[in-house]
Amino acid sequence: MLPSVGIVKTLCKTLREFPVHALVVDPVMVSTSGDVLAGPSILSTFLEELLPMADIITPNLKEASALLNGMQLETVDDMRSAARLLHNMGPKNVLVKGGDLPDSSDAVDILYNGHNFYELRSPRIRTRNTHGTGCSLASSIAAEVAKGYPMLSAVKVAKRFVETALDYSKEIDIGNGPQGPFDHLLRLKSHSQACHRQQPFDPSDLFLYAVTDSRMNKRWGRSIIDAVKAAIDGGATIIQLREKDAETKDFMESAKACLRICRLHGVPLLINDRVDVAIACDADGVHVGQSDMPARVARTLLGPEKIIGVSCKTPEQAEQAWVDGADYIGCGGVYPTNTKENNITVGLNGLKTVCMASKLPVVAIGGIGVSNARAVMEIRASNLKGVAVVSALFDRECVQIETRKLHEVLLGSNIGST
Repeated sequence: MLPSVGIVKTLCKTLREFPVHALVVDPVMVSTSGDVLAGPSILSTFLEELLPMADIITPNLKEASALLNGMQLETVDDMRSAARLLHNMGPKNVLVKGGDLPDSSDAVDILYNGHNFYELRSPRIRTRNTHGTGCSLASSIAAEVAKGYPMLSAVKVAKRFVETALDYSKEIDIGNGPQGPFDHLLRLKSHSQACHRQQPFDPSDLFLYAVTDSRMNKRWGRSIIDAVKAAIDGGATIIQLREKDAETKDFMESAKACLRICRLHGVPLLINDRVDVAIACDADGVHVGQSDMPARVARTLLGPEKIIGVSCKTPEQAEQAWVDGADYIGCGGVYPTNTKENNITVGLNGLKTVCMASKLPVVAIGGIGVSNARAVMEIRASNLKGVAVVSALFDRECVQIETRKLHEVLLGSNIGST
């Protein structure tokens, strides 16, 4: 909130003298309750001096309208037009927040970076406790950028944080006004938010994605813990526990033991399908299929910082994964495989089609091993970050040796990870 022309000018002067890594500007001109907080002279200085310095601005509908001389914003198309017009004023990115969009069952935000529009949707949370959401979102974006996230990822994580806090706070009864505050401290109170990931999700972690299989481990007389350790020693960069035959209690205890190994080596650990097990052992995330719990529901349960992957075979499924808040998609089977019954293959052409349509990082899966991994990576889709492998690692006598062989092949395909 910048209440005078002098303060705006002083801020701009100081920012020129002491440049920051990224400048997030939340143009607090009209509050969520409708109060006007900035007059015409401040608006003019804001437009001419501060907006061109911003890496991102985050106006709500009323603020975007005020910045655009009263332009009416009533549809998603109106929001896109407003984002483009505001971008022309100089900021590198524009996030138009549609929390007050009429006749919308979703909370829709539009992010525009001068090249692409990103439509970020989430279920609308019915609550009076919305005071401070805009400030919190902008502050979260700044915090995520400071941690090293690119802008798009920072916005997605910040939006998830606000959504999760809103949902947690929706029944709180504080104050007598039309709006109550939402609770920023949910992570101190909710076990489901007590996550301890050391690093944000990095798409390069998908480079060599090892997916365990209980039947294969049993066949070779090894425990899941031994299998995970061997895969990591061989160069696996992310682990997914897919244990269809294990009892829940046994699976949970094994997952906790595997998590300790993964944390020791800085390797993310995901759980296949079982959100309950992921929460119980504080895993780094889950991977879900098309017939499993929807990613949107998993996100609500796990919170904003956990990793969520979704299996996809079509561009439409990839788009839905993006809308639902997934972090990456797994596309396949690329080749025929025996690890899943009736698994339809998409082939290299299908993989490339999904990659080209996906706004998310992609990991290829299905029948991939040392003999064909290079061909998979040579489709040269920029968002194809690696391969996910089951039998080529775990249906072998020595998991470590097989993982190391595949790691060397992937390094030779020049996709730039170690």
